Amino acid sequence: MPDLTILQELLRKFTLALPNVAGAIAILLIGWIVSKMLTKTLRKILAKAGFDKLSDKLNSIDLVQRANLHFTPSAFIAKIVYYFLMLIFIVAATDVLGMPTFSNLVTNIINYIPQFVTAMVLLVAGLLLADAVRKTAKTTCDSLGIPSASIISGFAFWFIFLTVGVSALAQAGLDTQFIMSNLTVLLGGGVLAFALGYGFASKNIVANFLASFYSKNKVKIGDIVMIDGIKGMVIFMDNSSLTLQSEGKKVVLPLSKLTSEKVEIFESQD
Repeated sequence: MPDLTILQELLRKFTLALPNVAGAIAILLIGWIVSKMLTKTLRKILAKAGFDKLSDKLNSIDLVQRANLHFTPSAFIAKIVYYFLMLIFIVAATDVLGMPTFSNLVTNIINYIPQFVTAMVLLVAGLLLADAVRKTAKTTCDSLGIPSASIISGFAFWFIFLTVGVSALAQAGLDTQFIMSNLTVLLGGGVLAFALGYGFASKNIVANFLASFYSKNKVKIGDIVMIDGIKGMVIFMDNSSLTLQSEGKKVVLPLSKLTSEKVEIFESQD
């Protein structure tokens, strides 16, 4: 008889809870349909508005290609909106079921989504900025004849990307004090080591680079000159060297010779 009473009590509670369970399932089903429809429409609108053009720039970045990632802004935004809407319907369903603890947990997740989106936008903006600086630095170094352009531009890329990346983590609510302190030490040491190593390794190149500004106009193409004991006609000049046609051979001399050696001009185009 007691077992029958327990069974009857369980059936009574199940019968009382059944409308709430059915209501929660209905809310979730409606929420899933509405979320799917809205996000599908939103993705089409964003794609037509040209949001996916940003993916071409992102997917062309070396870091993204090496990571084998493919980022589509319209799909990403649509996914965020989809989960945001679904979480709202989940909160409504848990309220119907009388589950305040779970409802509060989901509400906290909903409140965190804007913070997460802001962090992602900051990270993407930092990645684009770092790549733009990398390309600018490489183009500038190549145009000025500065060697190791890839190394310099790569260092600039990682410096900006890591700095913005740490800021994005902080925006996401993570404690970045330890990361930032160690990153500062690493970046500072890296900059110092690179500056010293690059300075010693390229002192002759820097001398040629400076000579191209201060002494390059002393001689011109077509002049017959003698530099460092070599006599010939200047047939080519760039930002780091000049080429002489001397006795049936071509001699390439660094521009620093214009400042460190005696230069004799026998015939000038002027």
